[in-house]
Amino acid sequence: MIERYTLPEMGRVWSDAHKYALWCRVETLVLEAHAAAGRVPADVVEPVRQAPPPTPERVAEIEATTQHDVIAFLTAWADNTEPRSAAAYVHHGMTSSDLLDTALAVQLTDATDVLLAKADRLVAALRDHGLAHRHTLKVGRTHGVHAEPDVWGHRVADLAFAAARCRDRLRTARTAVGVVAISGAVGTYSLIDPSVERIVAEALDLRAADASTQVVLRDGISEWVSALAVFATVCEAVALEVRHGQRTEVRELSEAFGSGQKGSSAMPHKKNPIRSERIAGLARVVRAAVVPVMEGIPLWHERDISHSSTERVFLPDAAITLDYLLDLTAGLVENLVVDAERMRANLDSTGGLIYTSAVLLELVEAGMGREQSYALVQGAAMQTWQTGTPFRETLRARAATEGVALDEARLDDICRPERYVANLDPLFERLAALS
Repeated sequence: MIERYTLPEMGRVWSDAHKYALWCRVETLVLEAHAAAGRVPADVVEPVRQAPPPTPERVAEIEATTQHDVIAFLTAWADNTEPRSAAAYVHHGMTSSDLLDTALAVQLTDATDVLLAKADRLVAALRDHGLAHRHTLKVGRTHGVHAEPDVWGHRVADLAFAAARCRDRLRTARTAVGVVAISGAVGTYSLIDPSVERIVAEALDLRAADASTQVVLRDGISEWVSALAVFATVCEAVALEVRHGQRTEVRELSEAFGSGQKGSSAMPHKKNPIRSERIAGLARVVRAAVVPVMEGIPLWHERDISHSSTERVFLPDAAITLDYLLDLTAGLVENLVVDAERMRANLDSTGGLIYTSAVLLELVEAGMGREQSYALVQGAAMQTWQTGTPFRETLRARAATEGVALDEARLDDICRPERYVANLDPLFERLAALS
């Protein structure tokens, strides 16, 4: 991922320098286990443990000849080992994927921990914003068209619970990818004792694979990428709400606009929802990772390498992008500008059409047939759409034409927006308990 969207902590997780440090750690743990079991000389452990990780530049230089990254790493690391002869026991009984998959599991779980911390911030931001606007009346829209009265906090609560569910999926996915496999060339432990795998897994606070071939089957990694994609899409749902709310015709929401900020090189008046649009664009990047990574599940027999190049691109990019998205979305919510007066004006802008559902039920409960009630209310509503005459007036005139008596006092009561949101208190109690 380009530096523009890479935050420092997550960037470090996926840096080549950190990767090679992890490779050294895994190889050292394996060597220590061998030495403890008496399979290799005990005196080779300390020189290997003290050898500094090779630089990415040195590994790349050797790989240009070997065309094999693990061999290049082992050669470069051996060059850093004194005496170099101690390095002969490094990678003992292992195959490349024992190292690669185990170190990748550490990277994936470390990346997940970074994401979970940011997920906590986003959930808290949405929760607090929703509670702050539990009484901020707005119009609810379906198909983009005014439907019934709502409160802004209700819409935000829905997104807060979605973010919390995404966080739960991340936690589950962390377990799915936290798998160690050190089982040899085709997973049969032919040249390495199974106890080594268990010892390394315990040291890394991961779990040993239930079974592996030369690689760990990629269903767990696919689950992890899918969890990231769902979370990115929930971030986009937050952004989409802001993008709609900042449209000139709506003007209910707006992103914070700082002093000195510019919206357009040509039009000085512009205040554009650039953060929300960036969220929408980057969510596509994370979703794009799902299918290519999932296609790494079916490999030839005990392993081929077709998954490797895909994962080198999409796993870091998906994690780095979601990390940036979570940070950007939390900041968007924390600094969101809500125009409650404009929300109320938009609520009232259709002349009472938003109350047709309550009027329909009121007529039915008063004894009129549902079809007749629907026809009466719809006819009055269509006249309001066409003429701009307030709905209560068109309803009153149409009812008089059809000889239907209206209870005006009752209509006064049901044509109040507060009536539509009176049952939301339990929802906000659940929201307040969200942590």
